[in-house]
Amino acid sequence: MPIKVPDNLPAKEILLREGVFAMGEYRAFHQDIRPLKIAILNLMPNKIETEVQLLRLLGNTPLQTDITLLHTESHVSKHTPAEYLSAFYKVFSDVRGERFDGLIVTGAPVELLPFEEVSYWDELCAVFEWSRANVTSSLHICWGAQAALYYHYGVNKRPLPAKMFGVFEHRVVTPCDLTRGFDDVFMAPHSRHTGVAEENAADIPGLSVVAVSPEAGLYIAADEGCRRIFVTGHSEYDPDTLKKEYERDIAKGAPVAVPKGYFEGNDPSREPVVRWRAHSSLLFSNWLNYCVYQETPYDLCPAPPPRLRSGS
Repeated sequence: MPIKVPDNLPAKEILLREGVFAMGEYRAFHQDIRPLKIAILNLMPNKIETEVQLLRLLGNTPLQTDITLLHTESHVSKHTPAEYLSAFYKVFSDVRGERFDGLIVTGAPVELLPFEEVSYWDELCAVFEWSRANVTSSLHICWGAQAALYYHYGVNKRPLPAKMFGVFEHRVVTPCDLTRGFDDVFMAPHSRHTGVAEENAADIPGLSVVAVSPEAGLYIAADEGCRRIFVTGHSEYDPDTLKKEYERDIAKGAPVAVPKGYFEGNDPSREPVVRWRAHSSLLFSNWLNYCVYQETPYDLCPAPPPRLRSGS
């Protein structure tokens, strides 16, 4: 089934060329079906690139989804034209009276700042609080996961001695519906200067450590019923995303190592080897199916209390 996006959203044409079923507003309006309402709070500077990455995964499931793109109102984007945001995005004040089946909060390049010093922190806290009663399941990615863990549970991030950069092995330690079908060992990219200690998350009542990496640490944590999910890596990344980031860092003279487990033979002159695509698709399809679709009410009444589910 397709994702529903604005008819002239640039990401739509990219997805259609890839064979992802992206349905325009006119056709979706004439279908007698209640699609899942998914909001994406896009905190990344390159919003189009992030849109394509997430919409590609959301469109790779049997479920029809109606996408609402959100940007921060309290921070003016320097990398995305105001005309683009006005045409395709809303702000939180536009939707705070609505309810959504799912919410995705992306990462952001502000991880070295204390949370309270981020210019849109108060607005983001308002979104987190609103999501408690108005969203069936929220998926937080990278810095978005760190910010949500800090807001909801008081778990703070910590600086890393070196940038966690590359594609790393992970294992599931607490099986649940979100991890159905995962391999014993699966791969996922990371790109961050800060992290959350696994033991800090494990000590929180009602919060489970779901998947970890021996090298990259905590990868997935979730509350009971998967109402709030925290993913510290970037399973949504394109094959060349880490490559472009590495080249940008080198051009800036930043101290950065070659991303681990990424280039063929660990040689940046060779092509990346994609080893996380299957996991990425499964993670997002499991989220939409088990954590959103099977839990959300048809008429989007107030979000139900969390229900314990087991998986394998």
